Amino acid sequence: MTATLEHANLCVSDPHKTAAWMEKIFGWHIRWQGPALNGGYTVHVGSKSSYLALYSPAEELTAPPRPYSTKGALNHLAVIVDDLDAAEVAVKEAEYAPMNHGDYEPGRRFYFHDEEGVEYELVQYD
Repeated sequence: MTATLEHANLCVSDPHKTAAWMEKIFGWHIRWQGPALNGGYTVHVGSKSSYLALYSPAEELTAPPRPYSTKGALNHLAVIVDDLDAAEVAVKEAEYAPMNHGDYEPGRRFYFHDEEGVEYELVQYD
């Protein structure tokens, strides 16, 4: 048996804004959008086979837990890109700050945080 991650669901302040930068940086597209659980709104953005559900609840969002310290909390999301250098340019153009560059097996990578405080790892495998 094998398994593939189909989607993850994130709470964000503005799903359209988050989807827009993901379309530019990752080359993804909006697969679906509309009303969601408890009066919220969701935008599904990704590829043909997987996506992120960007959920905005009807009520105000609370502060996220401290990363790398809370049981069950999301620490970061990793996205495979085919051109890490071009992805870094796109990240900078979106006014995010690339950090923690690494070149070790099995690939090269760097990280950045979006305005929601979510950490993303972009990795290129050779």
